[in-house]
Amino acid sequence: MEELILTTARDAALAAGGMIRGHFERELNVDAAEAHDIKLELDRRSQALIESLILGIFPDHAIYGEEGIRGDQSAPDQWIIDPIDGTVNFFYGIPHFAVSIAHRRNGVITAGVIYQPMTGELWEASRATGSATLNGRPIRVSNRNRLADAIVSVGVSKTEASIEKGLPVLGSMMRSARKTRMMGSAALDIAYVASGRLDAYIESQISLWDIAAGMLMVELAGGNVDLKPHESVPDKYSCVACSGLIPFSHL
Repeated sequence: MEELILTTARDAALAAGGMIRGHFERELNVDAAEAHDIKLELDRRSQALIESLILGIFPDHAIYGEEGIRGDQSAPDQWIIDPIDGTVNFFYGIPHFAVSIAHRRNGVITAGVIYQPMTGELWEASRATGSATLNGRPIRVSNRNRLADAIVSVGVSKTEASIEKGLPVLGSMMRSARKTRMMGSAALDIAYVASGRLDAYIESQISLWDIAAGMLMVELAGGNVDLKPHESVPDKYSCVACSGLIPFSHL
């Protein structure tokens, strides 16, 4: 069962990623253009493809995705989907975005896949096997233990409250870490932490579908994830994912 879940997540991510890659730098249909975000018709099509592949095998499972929910959300088995994480990057022709798919049972993430279709990088994590891999090779968080040597990604949502909370963190990291980044895809940020490319990913307001798969990867790669419900925004969280060797818990 657990192997089939991971295989299904992998197949769905690869299928959706292939479709997305085929539309890169081509004319796109925009569903909504907001002040700081863009919603594409392709986001909906990507999630629909993922849903069809999952529900074709697990028809009684629920879907919790950025582009909508399906099924009984109190069901024990639920799939958490971001069909294109980094839509604005994608729309502007920046090849830094990913498909993120996680499965959880009774509230516990059991499997996760993140696929970067432009580089062909496929991260996978399975709680059943205790493994986290990148293109089939085991991954491990960074062994750097000094903030001065670290590279940190800080995400700042575009709400006024998030900006007020995030900018001091960004400033602190810019002064203290070797380098600070804002790259536009939370899923890839957290996968990079699991792979040791980044030492930490910090975000004060993020959705679960952005980070669910990556959280398991960081955990199985030897790192730590501190996830807390947002104090005032429903279904949003603050997240600090790191190697555990550098103290970020105070943020």
